[in-house]
Amino acid sequence: MKCFLAVVLASCLFVHAHGQAENPKYDKHLADSLGANEMGMKNYMMVILKTGPAKIAPGPARDSIFRGHFSNMKTMADAGKLIIAGPIGQNEKTYRGLYIFNVDNLEEAKKLAQTDPAVQAGIFDVEIYPWFGSAALPMYLYYSDKVTKKPAF
Repeated sequence: MKCFLAVVLASCLFVHAHGQAENPKYDKHLADSLGANEMGMKNYMMVILKTGPAKIAPGPARDSIFRGHFSNMKTMADAGKLIIAGPIGQNEKTYRGLYIFNVDNLEEAKKLAQTDPAVQAGIFDVEIYPWFGSAALPMYLYYSDKVTKKPAF
């Protein structure tokens, strides 16, 4: 019995020491181009858009601000800075939408968020948090474009 326990313990230590085998599909060139670490992850900035203090009634002024909001998202996405954006369903925290920025520092994320006309107008306010996710997220937009028949912006 002691011998059996010793073999089990040695096996566990061996597996732990050597970790898992490398992924046979691993593409070093792609991983490096996307800034991935060994786990395929990297840092981003998550921006939560929430209801801001401004109350702008529906009409031409508000419509113009939202046209600018959507146009700005396209500009940021085309520049490779915005990789995910979308609305958040009704909730008690007044969260309205989400951006994931392909930047790794708060200062750049704040500057990008302030380019949004709806943020500038006070319709939205922002909360910004560091977020760690798959380095492959920028590929999302490439494939998203291929499955979108009628773009939102």
